[in-house]
Amino acid sequence: MPEKKTVERAREAKRHGRGAGTQAGEFVREEIHKIRRGEHGARSAKQAIAIGLSEARRAGVDLPPPGHGKVSERTRKSAERAWEVGQGKRAPRAPSAKRSRAIKAALRREGHSAASHTALAKQARSAAKRRTAAERSAAARKAARTKGPAERSAAARKAARSRAAA
Repeated sequence: MPEKKTVERAREAKRHGRGAGTQAGEFVREEIHKIRRGEHGARSAKQAIAIGLSEARRAGVDLPPPGHGKVSERTRKSAERAWEVGQGKRAPRAPSAKRSRAIKAALRREGHSAASHTALAKQARSAAKRRTAAERSAAARKAARTKGPAERSAAARKAARSRAAA
């Protein structure tokens, strides 16, 4: 169950015209913090991200499930069900207490290094490698478009600092 603050931050992102991925990022962020706090673990950074995306879909973020052939059929179906629940197209099933306990116990047994800076950086790099230069460039352009003037100047200052450091 996502925290109220997380849902509110995602709604705020939506009001500011951010994309579904940015809204879902709030849920992924919460998941990473849960792992770092020791509430549960994850087998990999990818799993932690997947849990966050699923929470986001169920909470109503309009993040469509991945297309055919992108992920396994089982994962796609699961994402589709979560999305339908969030969109109100499917009634959420009452969670089974036994299953919830089992899932929580299984996640508690996993390690916490999945949320480490190294693991997340590695995941980000491998995800970026799968995208073309044009896709990465388009994403950057869109990010610049949806930033407000204050955020834009902060980003410019940060870029100048990184250029000076290099």
